[in-house]
Amino acid sequence: MAPSSEKQQQEKKACIIDGKAIAQTIRSEITTEVKLLSEKYGMVPGLAVVLVGSRKDSQSYVNLKRKACVEVGIKSFNVDIPEQVSEAELIAKVHELNANPDVHGILVQLPLPSHMVEENVMNEISIEKDVDGLHPMNIGKLAMKGRDPLFQPCGPKACLELLSRSGISVKGKRAVVIGRSNIVGLPVSLLLLKADATVTIINSHTPGLESIIREADIVISAAGKAHLIKGDWIKPGAAVIDVGTNAVADPSHRTGYRPVGDVDFDQVCEVAGWVTPVPGGVGPMTIAMLLRNTFDGAKRKMEQ
Repeated sequence: MAPSSEKQQQEKKACIIDGKAIAQTIRSEITTEVKLLSEKYGMVPGLAVVLVGSRKDSQSYVNLKRKACVEVGIKSFNVDIPEQVSEAELIAKVHELNANPDVHGILVQLPLPSHMVEENVMNEISIEKDVDGLHPMNIGKLAMKGRDPLFQPCGPKACLELLSRSGISVKGKRAVVIGRSNIVGLPVSLLLLKADATVTIINSHTPGLESIIREADIVISAAGKAHLIKGDWIKPGAAVIDVGTNAVADPSHRTGYRPVGDVDFDQVCEVAGWVTPVPGGVGPMTIAMLLRNTFDGAKRKMEQ
């Protein structure tokens, strides 16, 4: 009986969705497409990544995005602006990038310094260059039946792409999204609806979180709370996409902390059918979707 029981335990282990490997496949596809586009039109896609100030975490994210551009053949326009610059000066720089025909995508790294209103700046990015997919007009079209935005937000798009490339159908499934932010929770819920899922959005004020999550075939968590979701909250065989990035103390790490997701990974692996790790899940895929959006925007412009 013991060997059989052990085999059953092994079979319960979830399939780990390797976001890093899938992202690398997508980057290879984009590299080929960029080369073909360049041969046809004599131009390459261009992405302007705007960094205001010197926050270490923002610098790190920006460097990853700029490096990814170079790897696939997208031209990176590096725009570094001092923290003390005025909101009006930053908006003027955005207008300048809007008018530059070599720039097909504009990304302003958030958060911005406290003396600026992020919405004022983001609204000034041309909808045709809004590769983050967060312009109100793009989100508005995402929310409307029968309409399609020019760009889908990168993180939510990454979640759906991970499901698709893992062979997980969304149509007709019950999906639960934890979190309702403008960047992840809200748009990923809209994408799931467009893909014909039945969607429930929950947040920290929702009573009975566990029982709602336990009914889901697909769980997407963007709550921002370390190890919030336990193994016994998950329906056996469910697909779990962990968007959370949280720091927990770990003296064994060089920095004194390590990144973990919203999901208690070891517990959830015992129950779920599929699960994304943190790091190495949604993160690399989000950058891959930024490259995809930039390429798509460039191709659309060149073919006009």
